[in-house]
Formats: sequence, C-alpha cells, structure tokens
Amino acid sequence: MGTETAVQIPGYIAGTWSIDVAHTDVSFTVRHMMVSKVRGHFTKFEGQIVTGESFEQSKATATIDLSSIATNNEQRDAHIRSADFFEVEKFPTMTYESTSIRQAGDHFVMEGNLTLKGVTKPVALDLEVNGFWKDPNMGTRVGFTATGKINRFDFNVNFNAPLEGSGVVVGDEVTLLLEVEAVLNQ
Repeated sequence: MGTETAVQIPGYIAGTWSIDVAHTDVSFTVRHMMVSKVRGHFTKFEGQIVTGESFEQSKATATIDLSSIATNNEQRDAHIRSADFFEVEKFPTMTYESTSIRQAGDHFVMEGNLTLKGVTKPVALDLEVNGFWKDPNMGTRVGFTATGKINRFDFNVNFNAPLEGSGVVVGDEVTLLLEVEAVLNQ
C-alpha cells in the first residue's frame, strides 16, 4: 500500500482572485446525431477563486449567462436558449460553487454543486493547476484547467428527437472544459 505524495505547486499564492473573462474559456462538447460532437462555449460569465493557506482549503464560484451560448450556428444557439433546452427566459444563469478540493494522484478533484434550470446536483471536476505568475503589467495571475462530465437529463435538459432507425439527435453526456485564468484582487 503506497502513500500519496503531496502535489507541489510552484509559486503558490493564497488570496482572492477574479476570473479574467478575456483569458478564460468555458466550453462543452456533446454528441450530435450519434456520429460527431458539437462544441460550444459561453461568452459571458464571472467568478471568483479563493486560494487558501493550503490548496485543499481553496474555493471557487462561477455564474454563467446561458444566453451567451455560442456553437457557431445561430439557429442552433437560439434553439438551445429555448424551453427545449436551457429555457433562459426562466433560468438565465448556471452556477457552480465548490464544496471541497482533494488531491487525486498528480492532480486535484474539485467537488461542487452545479445549478442549471433550477436543479442543483453535485459535480466533480478534475482540476489541474497550471501555475502562478507575477506580471508587472497585467497583475498576478493563476491558471487552471478543469474538466468534468454531466448527464443533461439530471438537470431537466430533456429535449431529444429520435433518429430514423435508432439513436437520438443529442447525446445524454456533456463534457465540460474550463480553461481559467484569474487575476489577484488588490
């Protein structure tokens, strides 16, 4: 039985950070028509990260404007905003609030609560700390990559249309990918 060695984070800085929207990407992929994946991202969001004295004591929150969905197809984006999917008139945002962070091998896992369409469920994100950097012009920066998967039906995103023969237009599983850069609040 081996012991887990603590992940060392070079240049670690405890503090409160604001997500830099210009240098952050909040995106997803989902199976389309059983043969490919559609990629999309959100262009409007905000969030805060508080790095604790140890990384495991850190917390993160984020709010995503669901009307900012962008999949490179305006007709599809409008459909995703409708009651068939996000129902943005009634549920304009999606939120995530972390509840814990733990080490898992050479990376971390962030546990948290995702709220979408009025449904809150626990969602785990694999978390990689990309680094800390003190930039005299752009402020002190931190970067993270977070990935996870959700089943859209868990959040009442239930629309689907059957394909002739077998299969459905939209897959159940949605893969989340976040490339986050944040700046230390002064």
